[in-house]
Amino acid sequence: MTETHPLITLETVVLVGIGGFAGSNLRYFVGLLLPGLYGTVLVNTLGSFALGFLLYEALHLGVLSGETKLVAATGFLSSFTTYSTFAMETVQTPEWAILNVVGSYTLGFAGVLVGREVVRFLERRDD
Repeated sequence: MTETHPLITLETVVLVGIGGFAGSNLRYFVGLLLPGLYGTVLVNTLGSFALGFLLYEALHLGVLSGETKLVAATGFLSSFTTYSTFAMETVQTPEWAILNVVGSYTLGFAGVLVGREVVRFLERRDD
């Protein structure tokens, strides 16, 4: 008999589902307020920032539990951000394709780096 990993429990599955529900609904509302490319770029940039913050925090500050990181990253952020919509909108708007790809990736990487720097700033401030 094999032992189940402690993070793979019914509670964790439900929490990831709740995070996914919240993330997809927030994504929907952002799309209502800011439809098309701009909304997609915004959610992907914010999601990259949040993921950079969470993952760097996980490595250096260790304040969040494993379950919280699963709910936030796997549940909420994976439903909030949207690679497939980014790809579809890039194909559907060829006049903006290059700018959309370069801009989205640049802002995504910048979001991760800024998230990491926020954690570093908070870490230094606490010292």
